[in-house]
Amino acid sequence: MAAPAQTERIVILDYGSQYTSLIARRIREKGVFAVVLPHDTTAAQIAGPDLKGVILSGGPDSVTEAGAPTVDPAILALPVPILGVCYGMQLMNILGGGALVSQTTREYGRAEITVEADSGLFSGLSPQQTVWMSHGDRLDTLATGFRITARTGDGVIAAMEDAERHRYALQFHPEVTHTRHGKEIIENFLFTVCQCRGDWSVASYLDAAIAEVQAAVGDKPVLVLVSGGVDSTVTAALLTRALPPDQVYAIHIDSGLMRQNESKQVVESLQTLGLKHLHFVDATEAFVSGLAGVTDPEEKRRIIGDTFIQVQDREVARLGINADDAFLAQGTLYTDLIESGLTGAKTAKIKTHHNVGTPLVLAKRAAGKIIEPCKGIFKDEVRELGLHLGLPRELVMRHPFPGPGLGIRILGEVTAERLETLRAADAIYLDELRLADRYDAIWQAFAVLLPVKAVGVQGDGRTYGNVVALRAVDSVDGMTADYHPIPYEILGRIAARIANEVKGINRVVFDVTSKPPATIEWE
Repeated sequence: MAAPAQTERIVILDYGSQYTSLIARRIREKGVFAVVLPHDTTAAQIAGPDLKGVILSGGPDSVTEAGAPTVDPAILALPVPILGVCYGMQLMNILGGGALVSQTTREYGRAEITVEADSGLFSGLSPQQTVWMSHGDRLDTLATGFRITARTGDGVIAAMEDAERHRYALQFHPEVTHTRHGKEIIENFLFTVCQCRGDWSVASYLDAAIAEVQAAVGDKPVLVLVSGGVDSTVTAALLTRALPPDQVYAIHIDSGLMRQNESKQVVESLQTLGLKHLHFVDATEAFVSGLAGVTDPEEKRRIIGDTFIQVQDREVARLGINADDAFLAQGTLYTDLIESGLTGAKTAKIKTHHNVGTPLVLAKRAAGKIIEPCKGIFKDEVRELGLHLGLPRELVMRHPFPGPGLGIRILGEVTAERLETLRAADAIYLDELRLADRYDAIWQAFAVLLPVKAVGVQGDGRTYGNVVALRAVDSVDGMTADYHPIPYEILGRIAARIANEVKGINRVVFDVTSKPPATIEWE
């Protein structure tokens, strides 16, 4: 994602943390453009009058290990503020002449710190802060010119700075929601330290995205697979803004992995976009048969992703479109790239997203035939972009739904019978949340069918039925999340309805795990 001309920039160097691009998200929500670049980017590549600051991200490596990633020394000499986070802090310390001590156990999770000295990063904040730690080494001797500004309760250095040279470092992650005042710390870095104006917006992103689509596509046809989720629908709407109607071919494929009545709702919503070429394909048999006997989550994602492309290619041929000329547009988000390990050399893969890392998609990507206008933004920014494009609020604010659909919400083998069971349970769950006026208060809620059975009593008789797990989380962008505390009386009504109305289910459980350590989806 290119910055609009004359926009101030914060550059984030990626050392492999899963949260690296979340730092960019936090910065952009403050109206400042941020870009994530590989850690081996040179000073010459980022220097310029619009550069306002540099952040060295966290990462899984130890700075003391042979071959650990480092930084171009010229970057540390740039006349702009620099902030090191976790690994970035330790790297700055070592390169500045300091020393580290390896700990026998990795410190990971919430911690209480005390701010011990005045610091621009903590301006206006209480001396007592709850933060999210993640490190195996700790600082022992400070780099030349630095002073300690915060410590944990057991004496670990949590923050340091060299205010004269505008160099700052944190041993915790300010970008995650678990750090209670992390947003304020980032805001202080942007506006108190870097003196940013804060004039970037989603509207400016839209202008840049439209220009990029037009430049890449030219007069070639563009295909967009629209699942009905927010991401693909916003992508389709953006294409209708960027290109003439004759160039855009929207295809909705009913994979049989959709929620109850979803395909009907999808087609109706797409019709409001004014698409000239809108096509519906029922490919339930192809998907369900392709998943027969498959239980591995990564294999499911690969099969689903490849089947989408195969069905699309057949539909393209039927429509008489030259597939070699056509571009494929996808609703890929920044989070998809991050979790698929495609945002930088050091980023670990969490799971392959169906529209990012499957072999057929990679082949089209290698051919330069992939268009992903939302790949530089996060879920909440996509919603804002959708509203800016004039999409209905009830569509834009729907809970996220994964591209692989119910295929990754059925643990174990996916069958037609298990799909119907989960569809019915999920519909009851969401219906009850709406009746209780809780749906809009939850970022994402869904049911999961587990590969276990439990003994129950139904109709005065013994049953041996399926178990369904209910998931509800609060998040901003999907990179971190806390479980949503649905009141017990509502959970009780949901469980009773599911057990009474869905054949084969006799037990309902509620997932109270945050992300991390879990992911939001179960697969």
